[in-house]
Amino acid sequence: MVMIQEDVKNLNGLNLHLIPNDKFKTVNIVIKFKAPLNRETITKRALLPYVLQQGPKEYPSRKELQIALDNLYGAVLSIDGGKKGNHHILSFRLEVANEKFIPNESNIIEEAVRLLNEVIFHPNVRNDSFHEDIINREKETLRQKIKSVLDDKMKYANMRLIDEMCDGEAYQLHVSGYEEDLDDISATDLYQYYEKLLKEDQIDIYVLGDVKEDKIQELIGVNFERKSEGTSNKVVEEEPKVTSKDPKEVIDKQHVQQAKLHIGYRTNIRFQDEKYPALQVFNGILGAFPSSKLFINVREKNSLAYYASSRLESHKGLLLVFSGIAPQDYEKAREIMEKQMTVMKNGDITEDELKETKDLIINQLLETLDHPQGIIEMLYQQVIAGTTLQPDQLIEKIKEVKVEDVVEVGKHIVEDTVYLLTSEGGSNNG
Repeated sequence: MVMIQEDVKNLNGLNLHLIPNDKFKTVNIVIKFKAPLNRETITKRALLPYVLQQGPKEYPSRKELQIALDNLYGAVLSIDGGKKGNHHILSFRLEVANEKFIPNESNIIEEAVRLLNEVIFHPNVRNDSFHEDIINREKETLRQKIKSVLDDKMKYANMRLIDEMCDGEAYQLHVSGYEEDLDDISATDLYQYYEKLLKEDQIDIYVLGDVKEDKIQELIGVNFERKSEGTSNKVVEEEPKVTSKDPKEVIDKQHVQQAKLHIGYRTNIRFQDEKYPALQVFNGILGAFPSSKLFINVREKNSLAYYASSRLESHKGLLLVFSGIAPQDYEKAREIMEKQMTVMKNGDITEDELKETKDLIINQLLETLDHPQGIIEMLYQQVIAGTTLQPDQLIEKIKEVKVEDVVEVGKHIVEDTVYLLTSEGGSNNG
């Protein structure tokens, strides 16, 4: 069994997660900023990674920053934003060669930590403002990303499903922000938001690799400091429990050849809940793999879908089903997809299906643990959920899941929204 050792310390108002690991020849440093999703600030927060990647004060251009990274034996830096439950996460990732494997080098990690400090805490600003030309250029980059969702109909359909399903909830918010906000964000506004983020966000720093813990702790202590621990909600908000209601049906029409039929369910179970491992198995049998019921019955047996699958939003308590179908097959495809959920709830699950699915899930988890970023992301799930379920514990719990546990999970799952993106003349009901 893969045992992940993690030593967590509070240091200078930050949470430092040390993960000793001698399997990899690189050291991975990941810094996570967590705040509640907020409509007023979401576009500013989405814009920040684009601006910060253009270089800090010491390396005030993308080219100079890249040279500094190259000088660290090709260190790789990335900054991005994501959504986990009702939280908006900014991730700063730096992967750098371990100096142990480079003769006559003893300061690579020290220089890497210092560079990350520069990027995060010493941006290229003037008179308490980012540079207008950089802001304007990166606004256009973000604008194109926001618009690009319209060209990817699967992503667009998923976005619209969440829009409708989570109407009025924080999770509805678009993590890339909103185009209509961009023109109103000034260089000064963005800098003021950046300063607020540094004070208020919960910050978790992960260092994974074959390193001396006392040295890393000292380096982080010297380079990363804040005056407070951040005020962002450390307690995960409870989601409303959904028992029963008629599912909402939403049909959008565009000029598309292939219709997208996406169905959203409320599981009323999240990562920190006792039933979560059984929910993972439920989703696996339903639609997570090519051997799952959705793929076999909707695509292979009935040839009704170009693809059919499902996935969990573990920190929100959602199960989302996706399919690409011919527009005229909407009613039949929906009926067969919904039937798979009913079959699951009724316990029509063989021991072979159960075993195969558990093996697939465990192999997937073990594969994730073969990569430094995968290990860090799995450990960060615990921070989001406010729990201490280690990866090896999750694997053991999945092994223990029985058919009756899967059926029990099904009792909590409620169909919420059916979303169809179809052609102008598609769908039988207009």
